[in-house]
Amino acid sequence: MSKGLTQRQAEILDFVSNYLQENGFPPSIREIGKAVKIGSLRGVTVHLDALQRKGYLERGNRPRSIKLLHPQYQVPSKARMLPLVGTIAAGEPVLADQNIEALIPVPAEMVRNMRGAFLLRVRGDSMIDEGIRPRDLVIIKPQEVARDRDLVAVLLGDEATVKRISFENSVVKLIASNPAYEPIEIRREDARIIGKVVGLIRDYEGMAF
Repeated sequence: MSKGLTQRQAEILDFVSNYLQENGFPPSIREIGKAVKIGSLRGVTVHLDALQRKGYLERGNRPRSIKLLHPQYQVPSKARMLPLVGTIAAGEPVLADQNIEALIPVPAEMVRNMRGAFLLRVRGDSMIDEGIRPRDLVIIKPQEVARDRDLVAVLLGDEATVKRISFENSVVKLIASNPAYEPIEIRREDARIIGKVVGLIRDYEGMAF
């Protein structure tokens, strides 16, 4: 047992470390409680707070945000926790805290050398012919420019939409991949591109996100 730890705290650190090694992302508080036989979420957080004070870990306010700090318990990461962005208030940075709904684990190889990547949840079936379905999560590489016909995320009002982009003189067309939808035309200066679509995550059961 590491110096300064209770038996229960050591059990929690061992479980979190092993879970990270197997899954590439941290466990939930509920999973920790089940593994070390603590019946309440509050009971788990008391131990996590103590471990944070002792410098063994840190955690944020969102689910699965535990990060191990002590060299004895650190493991190579197989996943990155990407922010899932929801409604974006006018004038706010896309990744402002109030815009982030959750942190979702994504295989690290999918976003290698990609700073600031984030996720958007697809709403509607306008891109169904691209194989992008409602509730899919698309991985966005942040950038403010695009080439003609790129698959991009564009901010319209306070909602981000995923479309093919086409540049025609002073007009930008956002083109759906579903014949039921007409292209959206906007002025070039009003087209706020927030990133390029580089990947997709799908949960067939609708349980994970």
